[in-house]
Amino acid sequence: MTLKEKILEIVNQSQTPLMREDVADILGIRGRDTKAVYQCLKSMEKEGLIFRDKKERYSSIDNDSSFEGIVDMAEKGFAFIVLQGRDDIFVSRDDLGGAMDGDTVIVSLKKDQSGRSKQEGYVERIVKRGVTQLVGTMSIMQKDEYGFVIPDNKSANYDIFIKNKNLGDAKDGQKVLVSIVKYPENGKNPEGKVLEVLGYPGDKGVDVLSIAHSHGIRMEFPNKVLNQAQEMPAEIDSEDVKGRVDLRDELIFTIDGADAKDLDDAISARILENGNYYLGVHIADVAHYVREGSPIDKEARIRGTSVYLLDRVIPMLPPELSNGICSLHPDVDRLTLSVLMEINKQGKVVESQIVESVINSKARLVYDDVSDYLETKDQESLEKIGSDVASVLDIMAELMEILNKKRHDKGSIDFNFVEGYIEVDENGKVVDIYKLERRISNRLIEEFMLITNETVSESYFWAEIPFLYRIHEYPDEEKLNVFLHFIRGLGYSVKGVQNEIHPRELQHIIEDVAGKKEEAVVSRMMLRSLKKAKYSEVNDIHFGLSSKYYSHFTAPIRRYPDLQIHRIIKENITGKMNQKQVEHYERILPEVAEHSSKTERTAEEAERDVEKIKKAEYMERFIGERFEGLISGVTSFGLFVELENTVEGLVSYNSMKDDYYIFDEDRLVAIGENFNKIYSLGDSVEVEVYHVDKEKSIIDFILVTEDMKHGEE
Repeated sequence: MTLKEKILEIVNQSQTPLMREDVADILGIRGRDTKAVYQCLKSMEKEGLIFRDKKERYSSIDNDSSFEGIVDMAEKGFAFIVLQGRDDIFVSRDDLGGAMDGDTVIVSLKKDQSGRSKQEGYVERIVKRGVTQLVGTMSIMQKDEYGFVIPDNKSANYDIFIKNKNLGDAKDGQKVLVSIVKYPENGKNPEGKVLEVLGYPGDKGVDVLSIAHSHGIRMEFPNKVLNQAQEMPAEIDSEDVKGRVDLRDELIFTIDGADAKDLDDAISARILENGNYYLGVHIADVAHYVREGSPIDKEARIRGTSVYLLDRVIPMLPPELSNGICSLHPDVDRLTLSVLMEINKQGKVVESQIVESVINSKARLVYDDVSDYLETKDQESLEKIGSDVASVLDIMAELMEILNKKRHDKGSIDFNFVEGYIEVDENGKVVDIYKLERRISNRLIEEFMLITNETVSESYFWAEIPFLYRIHEYPDEEKLNVFLHFIRGLGYSVKGVQNEIHPRELQHIIEDVAGKKEEAVVSRMMLRSLKKAKYSEVNDIHFGLSSKYYSHFTAPIRRYPDLQIHRIIKENITGKMNQKQVEHYERILPEVAEHSSKTERTAEEAERDVEKIKKAEYMERFIGERFEGLISGVTSFGLFVELENTVEGLVSYNSMKDDYYIFDEDRLVAIGENFNKIYSLGDSVEVEVYHVDKEKSIIDFILVTEDMKHGEE
């Protein structure tokens, strides 16, 4: 029996709470050895296995009435405690016990649950604070020379009190970043200290900066990291090339966006004598420069990913690496990990190898130029690209179609979402918003990266070496059932029952709705029914790709999991993967997977928040103007309408004066109570921009009625 198991047995069997000394005494452990007991108790408390009260006494958690969960605050001050594997628990403002949004807490059920539609509880104890910093607007009380920061996050249930000595240089009305120095207790507000003045709302970049800080995204590199980055070489050393496969004479090139600086993948292709394709995907060897445990590595691991916020990139690695020695610029030697694949005409990888290599990219191509050439054989783009490169692109386009067909045939779900592109000027103000076309060059790179990731993942799965996988688990049965019920209501059929549906069946739905008014809505509803992909040290299916093996390998400049598996691959290639290293990776990979999944979600949330606030900023200029749109959502409080440029706004039922509308949840429609007018997903409507609140990212529309068209209000 382990120490943890022994302690759990002692605490569970005890009739009264135990001090840590009591636990050690029962175990018969004395002196210095008690330290291990105390550490184990702390660890078990963090895991939610035992409970520590205010008197530092430990007791068992009653799994029938006490639970560990995360506080999800509502703007009105009450909260729901989000639990794993069971329904959320409602907690009133008075029962929060000083807990704030995002805190991990122990919640206990109230004894009397009669007459309640939802279980109600109270916070027994705060296990871990979820928020240490906040972004908000400073409100200074001039007379008493103190202030309050009003958080941007409306779920933050307190304004933050700032003493005079902690105001720094903050002025009234400015956006600031504050750290919490004292958490709320006995009804008092939390206290904070101004860490950074971001500027006045409306100043250049303050809106984006505020969002980044509010999500805890690290904006600056520590000095240790910057100092190490300064020591990085500007070019590779001749010693670095020894033992590598020399591919510098091969016709290798990159395809990226016009503004991209972090070029981490290059490609090459030719046709073999047997008619098969020989595809090379060459990825920057970041692991050669970023050694495990170094200051740069520790910072990269914390960041987890680069974050792309419209006109700025918050990189995972310092620019000396991301835009310098690791970036695969043309006409310079660069160190890479190359995946060399022989692929037959059916799209099957018949042979592959992963090698440490050195390349010299012959061209830095741009997506639009490549697409112009491949789609139209445009002469101007051909001149830009050159005939030699163009010949290789023709081969690549053939291979791309083969790979795409193979992926389609096995059931990979290919969502055809139209992305909105937000164009901003040099001051960060929105100039225009329009649909971004997904062209052939984007599809080509996507197919090549997918086959590379699958090839690497399968190879290391069978090598039985610790590895990181990108998994997409089978959909939640309840959510999938809701989606299936919805599409069957639209007249689409699906083979199989919800717990046995193959990705191919969902793929067929995407194909069936293509070009129809409900296409975007069905695609969005399907996506919501699926689980989020995540990183894991244990292999599982990738449901969306219908793949048994998948990893992220192709972007080590901007994703930490890719860098992590590069290290594993390099150690395996060079014969350094001994038992000690195997045990090392078995120990660290679970945490790397969990943290990387978390930072990815954070980056996505920040990117989404920036997009929402910029779309609201753009629509402010169109108040009173009318647009055609499609109903993209039907809810209990109104209709969401998406415009041609991908901007979405809400038509509240309260604004619809022609009738009283009732939400039919089963059919996802709104029905007029008196005249039976029905609004359904995908319906075409005309709306007027009625109200916009940029700070809250709110866009309100009203429906344009026949009376309004004839000038009547």
